[in-house]
Amino acid sequence: MEVAADLASGKGHRDENFPVASWLLKREHRAPILTFYRFARAADDIADHPTASPEEKLHLLGAMRRGLDGASGGAAEALALREALEEPGIPLIHAQELLDAFEQDVTVTRYPDWSALMAYCRKSAMPVGRFVLDVHGEDRATWPLSDALCAALQIINHLQDCAKDYRELDRVYLPLETLVAEGAAIEELAAPAASPGLRRAITGLARQTLDLLAESRPFARHIRSRRLALEVAVIQRLAEDLAQRLTRCDPLSEPVHHGKLGAGWVALRAMLAHTIR
Repeated sequence: MEVAADLASGKGHRDENFPVASWLLKREHRAPILTFYRFARAADDIADHPTASPEEKLHLLGAMRRGLDGASGGAAEALALREALEEPGIPLIHAQELLDAFEQDVTVTRYPDWSALMAYCRKSAMPVGRFVLDVHGEDRATWPLSDALCAALQIINHLQDCAKDYRELDRVYLPLETLVAEGAAIEELAAPAASPGLRRAITGLARQTLDLLAESRPFARHIRSRRLALEVAVIQRLAEDLAQRLTRCDPLSEPVHHGKLGAGWVALRAMLAHTIR
């Protein structure tokens, strides 16, 4: 039986699509967020490993859960998170819900409709934003705005990686209902370029993602922490830019990611717009 370290992707927080505990945040807040990220990254690497068996993955995710519980045989990343959150009294429910999502990734490879995808995002994405808000002591009345943004970020990742997820993991997050409605077949995700039907499906999902981002647009203005509000404003603008690109570009044949220079320019404009508002 393998251990979690054997399945590590080597990916770090600076390799993500969107800022994770950036320099905008206070150091005291960055530390628990990065500990949470290392926990989530380890669990994600387990669930997404292309060759480990489902049984191995579930065993290792079980060790992550035992770590959150403080039980014997718990994974180091989970034990570290439990310890980091004990003194400030931040609940472990967000991490536990993430583990529910990673276990679902091992056992569920298709989503029938948008509602099912949103139910998955409730476990896989929304807990992350809620955790960051709890770290900053923000009002939980902001959770619905955070949920919309986090769900949008998750779906953007799904659309960008739709071909890779299918080829490497036989996992399809594009709702089957949407594919059928556009006359697209799952097998078309293996092609070097999207068919017209698949392209319409991706475009339609990108537009639904823009609707989520329209819901989350007021989020930054409702955050008390000025530093966190700036980071959220940056993430919101980066997400809007990527979702717009996905309405125009084919993620099977074109890169739909920000380069460092482009991301920096979008971030600067977002910070300026938030500051002078």
